[in-house]
Amino acid sequence: MRVNAGGRSFDTTPVFDTYWRFAARRQAVYEARLVGKPGPWTDDPILGAHRFTNCFRAADRVSQFLIKQVAYDGPQERDNLVFRVLLFKMFNKISTWTLLEQELGELCSSTFDIATFSAVLDDAFTRGQRLYSAAYVIPPPALGGQRKHINHLRLLTQMMETGLPDALTGAPTMQRAFELLRSYPAIGDFLAFQFLIDLNYTTVLDFSEMDFVVAGPGARDGIRKCFGPASAGYESALIAYMAETQEQHFERLGLAFGGLFGRRLQLIDCQNLFCEVDKYARVAHPTITGLSGRTRIKQKFQPVDTATPAWFPPKWGLSTAPENPSHDRSRVR
Repeated sequence: MRVNAGGRSFDTTPVFDTYWRFAARRQAVYEARLVGKPGPWTDDPILGAHRFTNCFRAADRVSQFLIKQVAYDGPQERDNLVFRVLLFKMFNKISTWTLLEQELGELCSSTFDIATFSAVLDDAFTRGQRLYSAAYVIPPPALGGQRKHINHLRLLTQMMETGLPDALTGAPTMQRAFELLRSYPAIGDFLAFQFLIDLNYTTVLDFSEMDFVVAGPGARDGIRKCFGPASAGYESALIAYMAETQEQHFERLGLAFGGLFGRRLQLIDCQNLFCEVDKYARVAHPTITGLSGRTRIKQKFQPVDTATPAWFPPKWGLSTAPENPSHDRSRVR
């Protein structure tokens, strides 16, 4: 089929319809686990064998931890919120945050001291503890430290001392807030956008997640698999097209998708889904190639015993009670 986005037309590949089927199936897995149904939660052999993130970024385990434990379960002053979110995101790893809290108590900007924090991390590093998430590369800024984590602590200091919290709250648009984050050393487009989304979960910022999007490398791969080489340079427009027309395509394919307790897929979610469909298509559509040329899905699915959390920014106004009608997957919203 042909779709229009960004002022031009694109021919879709078979991966385009797979995008919507994957979203419906992956959301069904999330909802089944949320209400405590026993596994397996899908009869899709690819979903059953490999690890994929949730359709909604905010529903993933690390995002859930950040929203509840980092953003809303601590001091709520603006500088503290920006400091805490950025400190967490420098490592993006729950165990690193937990270690710092256990050793140093409540983490806030007024008591932040590079020497003290780095001593805790140095000791953990020496013991062989992994400090950084493997989800994506967090490059170190060249700020003179011998170890990566010291340079990230120095970067955080630089951000706070140059008035980033004040600048962010004064940003008139989501894109301007992105540009502020992007201006710091070693913060490229992908990291700046990820940091922005996490800060936007807090009470510091309140932009719509439909305002602005940046396609990461994985998303660009997925977009190319859905729309072919002609998609180059139109990634943001194509992500917007997916978000704007989601109900149309779920209905066209006869797929049940009730959203996140009634919340539609936002730009960030559609961007993430392109990353996941890029991986899924390596097995489902091996002859359709992306930019990276990768042919395998590295991470295998391993179920965990802990309950799936569901705690979202209060400002979204979501009711996460199972009896909420918006949780009924029989409807296409």
